[in-house]
Amino acid sequence: MELVRNEDRNAAFEERARSLVAQMTLEEKAFQMLHGAPAIERLGIKAYNWWNEALHGVARAGTATVFPQAVSLAATFDEDFIEEVADAISTEGRAKFNAQQKYEDFDIYKGLTFWSPNVNIFRDPRWGRGHETFGEDPYLTSRLGVRFVEGIQGHDENYMKAAACAKHFAVHSGPEDLRHEFNAEVSRQDLYETYLPAFKACVQEAKVEAVMGAYNRTNGEPCCGSKTLLQDILRKEWGFKGHVVSDCWAIKDFHEGHCVTAGAEESVALAVKNGCDLNCGNLFVYVKDAVEKGMIPEERVDEALVHLFTTRMKLGLFEEKAKTPFDEIPYTAVDSAQMQALNLKAAEKCVVLLKNENNLLPLDKSGIKTLGVIGPNANNRKALIGNYEGTASRYFTIAEGIQEYVGDDVRVLVSEGCHLYQDKISNLSKGQDRDSEVKAICDASDVIVMCLGLDSGLEGEEGDQGNQYASGDKPNLNLPGRQQEILEIACASGKPVVLVLLSGSALAVEWADEHVPAVLQGWYPGAQGGRAIARILFGEKNPEGRMPVTFYRTLEELPAFTDYSMKGRTYRYMTNEALYPFGYGLSYTDFTYTDASVSCDTVGEEGIEVKAVVANTGSREGTETVQVYVKADREGTPNAQLKGIRKVTLKPGESKEIVIKLPVSAFALYDEQAVNRVGVGKYLVSIGGTQPENRSEKLTGKKVSVLPVMVSEEMILA
Repeated sequence: MELVRNEDRNAAFEERARSLVAQMTLEEKAFQMLHGAPAIERLGIKAYNWWNEALHGVARAGTATVFPQAVSLAATFDEDFIEEVADAISTEGRAKFNAQQKYEDFDIYKGLTFWSPNVNIFRDPRWGRGHETFGEDPYLTSRLGVRFVEGIQGHDENYMKAAACAKHFAVHSGPEDLRHEFNAEVSRQDLYETYLPAFKACVQEAKVEAVMGAYNRTNGEPCCGSKTLLQDILRKEWGFKGHVVSDCWAIKDFHEGHCVTAGAEESVALAVKNGCDLNCGNLFVYVKDAVEKGMIPEERVDEALVHLFTTRMKLGLFEEKAKTPFDEIPYTAVDSAQMQALNLKAAEKCVVLLKNENNLLPLDKSGIKTLGVIGPNANNRKALIGNYEGTASRYFTIAEGIQEYVGDDVRVLVSEGCHLYQDKISNLSKGQDRDSEVKAICDASDVIVMCLGLDSGLEGEEGDQGNQYASGDKPNLNLPGRQQEILEIACASGKPVVLVLLSGSALAVEWADEHVPAVLQGWYPGAQGGRAIARILFGEKNPEGRMPVTFYRTLEELPAFTDYSMKGRTYRYMTNEALYPFGYGLSYTDFTYTDASVSCDTVGEEGIEVKAVVANTGSREGTETVQVYVKADREGTPNAQLKGIRKVTLKPGESKEIVIKLPVSAFALYDEQAVNRVGVGKYLVSIGGTQPENRSEKLTGKKVSVLPVMVSEEMILA
């Protein structure tokens, strides 16, 4: 049978949805706009709960593969791999959904509408939810966001595998404790240059099915009821065809927090009239009253419901069983051997080697009799998973991964070392209650692996149980509690020390950079994280991760947390030297670049190509992350910005020519009126393994090739 084109199929779904909505009463319509939509038996409509999560695996619905957290996946800089992971997530989502439907389980977290990915920009390392994002860069976030959406939604001509949702629209990145009342003030230039590109890419390239509004106001308008965001930009400017959902209970913030409406009915009217179709929460029960009082036209309610039921039809929820190609995915697809292998690969790919003085790593197992594994994250499962997580059938902490890897060949001594953030482990102790144990293990060990950092109890969403700092944001960038002290104890032992950091955000570990010979950033590496880190420590896997965020030296160099101007923030606008720069990461092998060139010295409407030959001149197979940056060579413009990525795996002695196409948009910058201009003048194009800046060159010992090109005629882009 010939496949129907997407456009025709979508139009047919919309017509079916319109016909269905026309048969509903006003009260039925109102209740269908709640995330827990009830059944309408007379119309053959089953109950459906829209609320489901899949940030890095199917979440909150029992056993599923727990992949590395989003910021961890971003460290792969690998968009093909991100789609592979997202496709695996949607496979497990369908498998679980098929089983849930069979047993008539229509509860929360049991649908096919996944409220992921989070494509907000991680502009400030204090933000607790930053680890849910793909980092600080609009280009990287756009590329990974698009491919994540495509992996979730699939490429079938007729039906979506699952529905993705780009969130939180827009200009949202803390503070968490103010989000229900906060007004994020942002210039049009920063809005279009930093905060919107990833959403635009998800809408226009990936055809994301849903967009979720943010809690905050943006320039005075509550995001979930913003005419500027939801009508002018999302629908009219970008041509979005899917549905808009509020963040959870965000509509009541209109009158309770933002105080822009007088009460519930006014808040509902503001949200619905300006384009919010679905309420995560219960306030849309007032839709019926608001329509009857003339506050909302019923035609707008009908439009919202057509959006919602079109989504359900695109998912095949109104078809006979076995009609979609996903209906027969068995429950045994969940947590399969293939999924576990993919998860291990993901964890390996996300680890970043930050320092490796005198090639301490990889460790030689044959030369080690006793290995010390010390620190509050040595056996901390919570530091593997991040938030919005599922439940793995088995977890491998760092200590467990190392113990499994070395077997009986090496004695492994383990100590918690100190509490993750408190001054003692036992409340009855005098303090420093594991220091003697740490010293004893250091004395007995040939090598010490220090496992420090954070977990999702310290950084996360406001209201998450266990957040030490209440709101989930970080008060500073320091190692919490006594972690720095036990690190210094280990280093004072004179034994070789490897520091493994698990965190979802930047830490100011300048002392460690100066005193510890080897440092790994493991992020929140998922349920297989300990196995992956063990394989990297002992050289079975060569690290390939890159920094998706900047690690700063101090918090003092950053602007106020509540300041949403990009000036002084992230690698694109910072003026101080980073501790570990965006895009940086080492390998156990060595890569060199030769014959760098551009296809044309003048950039025209077709853009240009950038070429270089990359060679593995080391002794191990490895994967290089080729990065292309563009800098407008004039005052008042951002630092060199990432505009192209290519992953290449090379055996020792092998080389390959890499060609990266730069569209003309790679040279465009928004002006203060948000006009996207390619200005006349000189541009600097770089190709290499890092940013073209001094700190990266110092850390890698390599200078990146920088190629000048010209733009001779101004171009205005849409």
